[in-house]
Amino acid sequence: MTLFYCLFLFQGYQKLFRDSDAGWHIRTGEAILQTGTLPRTDPYSFTRAGQPWFAWEWGSDLIVGAVHRAAGLSGVALFYAALIAAGVWLWFRFHWALEANFLIACAMAPLLLSTCNIHWLARPHVIGWLFLLAAVIYAERVKEISLRQLIAITAFTALWANLHASFFLAPIIAVIYVLRRVPHSPDLGLWPLAPVITFLAPLLNPYGHHLYTHVFGYLTDSELLSRIGEFQSFDFHAAGGGQIIATVIVAIAGGALALTQGRIHHFVLAMLFSTMGLRSARALPLVALLLLPIANASITRWLEGSARAQRFLRYSVSLRSLDKRMSGLAWAPVVLAACFVLLRLPGIQAATGFPPDQFPVAAYSHIPEGARLFAPDKFGGYLIYRSHGARKIFFDGRSDLYGAEFLKQYARMTQVRPGWREAWDSFGFTHALLPNDYSLIPALEQLGWRQVYRDGTATLLARGGT
Repeated sequence: MTLFYCLFLFQGYQKLFRDSDAGWHIRTGEAILQTGTLPRTDPYSFTRAGQPWFAWEWGSDLIVGAVHRAAGLSGVALFYAALIAAGVWLWFRFHWALEANFLIACAMAPLLLSTCNIHWLARPHVIGWLFLLAAVIYAERVKEISLRQLIAITAFTALWANLHASFFLAPIIAVIYVLRRVPHSPDLGLWPLAPVITFLAPLLNPYGHHLYTHVFGYLTDSELLSRIGEFQSFDFHAAGGGQIIATVIVAIAGGALALTQGRIHHFVLAMLFSTMGLRSARALPLVALLLLPIANASITRWLEGSARAQRFLRYSVSLRSLDKRMSGLAWAPVVLAACFVLLRLPGIQAATGFPPDQFPVAAYSHIPEGARLFAPDKFGGYLIYRSHGARKIFFDGRSDLYGAEFLKQYARMTQVRPGWREAWDSFGFTHALLPNDYSLIPALEQLGWRQVYRDGTATLLARGGT
């Protein structure tokens, strides 16, 4: 149901590409496939050409590059929609691992979808969601750890590190679940090795320990993160904000209720991820994925102490028993195949890809060869995708590469703040491709720049009318 909803009702065949970073992820993966090597320096921009670059999600890029080669953007849309659907399936498995209520889980599903779809994008963080859920489900279910399981944990965490930078959550989860066992078991067995393994296993990546220092430096650079929209607090006044507010409230209340029931590890998880979610919109899906099942488990245990709730609980158990016999997972290949066929319908296939009302789909063909082009980061990933990386861009979404000082300079130019002209002239632009609502357009026109092309999405300007 989630797969169909994401692709067709949510219009994921287009909305999954509403962040242009999908473009450079695809082209990076294709380049790795073509050359057999990882990029070590920036191949895409003229402002950072040749400078060191960490393609820290190279494994995800490789996979999506292969998918794109085989099935184009339709295949990429299906791939990420399938991952999103798999995340919902794992989310329900987390409820069952916690022995939570079936009906409450179903009632919470709209909150999950409403909160996660703000980051339903064709980007590697969706893979990170699956690893995070799998790690917590494993920690909940495993009672003792053997040497064989330690090897599996090593492989799992190393793979995570090569697919997405959220691998740093693995040792945090391991520590929380080891501490959970301390009051109840004097003999922890091999459990204390789990945090050590999950901390060291990510070293098995092409960048070695430099990946650690780079990710740590990026996530602790407050000046840089303060200039990146998805790391800012969510605007709870936005459309759909009410359901996200409800998700956060349920998450915090569920964690508090877990504390009263003696499940301190659930309380710690609730406080940790709720804090992350309130500080950064990017973490809100993690709140829904991890904390709604924890809240359900807390509510279920509370209801078990109420005589009036017994009929409701028995009915929910019956539905769960029925659900087990439905073999829903067996239908997944059939649904995937059906969705792929639907994506190939001419009308849908023609609309699949980067939304033309958000990206310069029509304007691109009007950009002259060899133009030294200014375009905002919103357009950068699309330009990389459209040109197969051949057109060198000014700026894109790889903020860790460009740094805080560059973002300051960029903001000064786009907002036409004092000193913008000096910064602008230093880059020697010949053309500018801008969204129509940018105040930089009239400012450039006053300097003699002229419109070469304009449509409902973007304006292309040329210096001196050339």
